Amino acid sequence: MSTVTSRTFQDIRRALLAHEELALIDVREEDPFAQAHPLFAANIALSKLELEIYARVPRRDTAITLYDDGEGLAAQAAQRLLALGYSDVALLQDGLAGWRAAGGELFRDVNVPSKAFGELVESVRHTPSLAAEQVQALLDDKADVVVLDARRFDEYQTMSIPGGISVPGAELVLRVAELAPNPATQVIVNCAGRTRSIIGTQSLVNAGIPNPVAALRNGTIGWTLAGQQLAHGQERRFTEVSDNNRAAATERARKVADKAGVLRLDRAGLQGWQAEASRTSYLFDVRTPEEYAKGHVPGSRSVPGGQLVQETDHVASVRGARIVLIDDDGVRANMSASWLAQMGWQVAVLDGLTAADFSEAGEWNAPLPALAQVTEIGVEQLQGWLEAPGTVVLDFTASANYVKRHIPGAHWAIRAQLPQVLERLPVAERYVLTCGSSLLARFAAVDLQALTQTPVFLLAGGTASWITAGKPLESGETHLAVPRTDRYRRPYEGTDNPREAMQGYLDWEFGLIAQLERDGTHGFRVLI
Repeated sequence: MSTVTSRTFQDIRRALLAHEELALIDVREEDPFAQAHPLFAANIALSKLELEIYARVPRRDTAITLYDDGEGLAAQAAQRLLALGYSDVALLQDGLAGWRAAGGELFRDVNVPSKAFGELVESVRHTPSLAAEQVQALLDDKADVVVLDARRFDEYQTMSIPGGISVPGAELVLRVAELAPNPATQVIVNCAGRTRSIIGTQSLVNAGIPNPVAALRNGTIGWTLAGQQLAHGQERRFTEVSDNNRAAATERARKVADKAGVLRLDRAGLQGWQAEASRTSYLFDVRTPEEYAKGHVPGSRSVPGGQLVQETDHVASVRGARIVLIDDDGVRANMSASWLAQMGWQVAVLDGLTAADFSEAGEWNAPLPALAQVTEIGVEQLQGWLEAPGTVVLDFTASANYVKRHIPGAHWAIRAQLPQVLERLPVAERYVLTCGSSLLARFAAVDLQALTQTPVFLLAGGTASWITAGKPLESGETHLAVPRTDRYRRPYEGTDNPREAMQGYLDWEFGLIAQLERDGTHGFRVLI
């Protein structure tokens, strides 16, 4: 059995500067992670470790270093990883406090490498931008202008610029000629804050499109701070691409990728990379999820390119690993790869694919360890139990899902905090555990049974089965067993954030370049 060692701040820094593979994992929940963490730390909460680790750290002998901030979670995670077959597991010496004491730079928020890189891109390239007031004036004057929203479609639907069209980041170079066929049309790219509008705008500039292009300065935050109204529930989406426009976009994207030093692989080359036992190679399909579901290369994971550049740490959690990108048009993979290369990744595009290579249909399913056997009950049995006292339902879904709707009387809980949860629950004759599908609840059931003599059951099919059966639902923060620390409240999300929080977020983004300089490990290089 492998043992757990320790690594110091200096060990991690040396490995980063040497471009060695490493996974520095913060096992706290997302909110405390977002308050302070090292630049290249990946957040994989202890609560969801089994659900995420095999996909995010696929090679079992990767050098993994775990940390928390004194909560004792990292030591638990280390034992869990050893049981899952990982062999090189260490704890960060003295945890987050040790990093801080050694002079290590600490960053706030989430997806910080991508956001800091975006600020660096704007600083180096002087990415063109327009203030919210200027864009509003263009719209009011009915100028020849098109606004393209580079976020995910669900984010766009929540709040967007009136008249804006949803074109997630990696789609911009492929789709822009259809949406702005007149080269005189002013193209404006927006997101909620800064990063995706900067990267999206600079993508169009790098690709050499003929239109004038600018980022909406500070995104929907800037729009709101200017006192201008956002739209909600818009449904404008990009259109199909003509053969001529696709060919032109492919040529533009390939030139950008070549300039960035993106590597090329064919199927044999990919097999060679994947056969190297000492290296991690991620295989991502950067098309839309709908295209992936219709047909994809076996073994690839669906990660739309715009989100991949925005959230690289969330899917490629081994810094120093290799990334291989797939599309079927030569545009989205090359543009996404051009950014990853500038962010210090060794990245290749898989060339020479034919329709026959996209032979597997369906959604991507994360690789999981063996699932424990837990006694399951159905919806009708749970409803019958709830008609009398003694049954306590625990819901391990994301807190936002719980607040939206849950089984009446269910207590919301975080798996990694079960000892604290038990102290806050009423006396139970039995516990019934659920989440959206009951997958996470199944792992929690094993943990809970080790802590109590009370019988533990699993709701088959999770809360989804309860909803499908048309059973009653409850909403709101009705029974929170622990605080909602599972997700960091992003100042750029939603429509009810205080103005001070939005301005504070912008000020924080402006300061990221100075933090990068102090940290000194980023390895970013911006194409000139």
